[in-house]
Amino acid sequence: MIAKQNTNYIPPKKYLTEEELSPIKHEYIDGQVYAMAGASDAHVTISLNLASALRNYLRGSGYRLYMSDIKAHIETTNTFFYPNVMVTCDARDKALPNHKKYPCLIVEVLSESTEAFDRGDKFANYQQLPILQECVLINQKCQGLECFHRNAESLWVLHTYTQGSEIYLASINSRTSIDSLYEDVAFGENL
Repeated sequence: MIAKQNTNYIPPKKYLTEEELSPIKHEYIDGQVYAMAGASDAHVTISLNLASALRNYLRGSGYRLYMSDIKAHIETTNTFFYPNVMVTCDARDKALPNHKKYPCLIVEVLSESTEAFDRGDKFANYQQLPILQECVLINQKCQGLECFHRNAESLWVLHTYTQGSEIYLASINSRTSIDSLYEDVAFGENL
């Protein structure tokens, strides 16, 4: 029996071409595109705080840091996602102008409407990236961060951080306080 391809299937190349011209961002999951919603003040502030700290730390190191406008491409699952923060140090990514295939670190700030997907299917897709060493999920309702690190046996080990913690990102050998990550975030106003 031959499976019939969905008539609404959009090839990845067409998605990339149309995404370059689109006024809104779309994520791509196996031939289907999904419009992305806007972000809250807390979401943007947390992403910017982390990206700012990492940019200063990574300057001159050969690592490249990207925020939410560059896609992560997971070839094995035929998906393109827009992580909130992504770091790569693989030379092969330099040839890819609008997406990256070889990140070592991906960060998602959780939103109420996407948290289940980010923790489930999206995280499962990210795990298929062969070079990915860490995936970080950040809570925007309170100070809380979950860092999943791939160990030497390729198992994902969870490290949790709460208020007052020092966050360690092994993939880039970086330490920062969780308090600085949440600087200027007003809890209760971010939903």
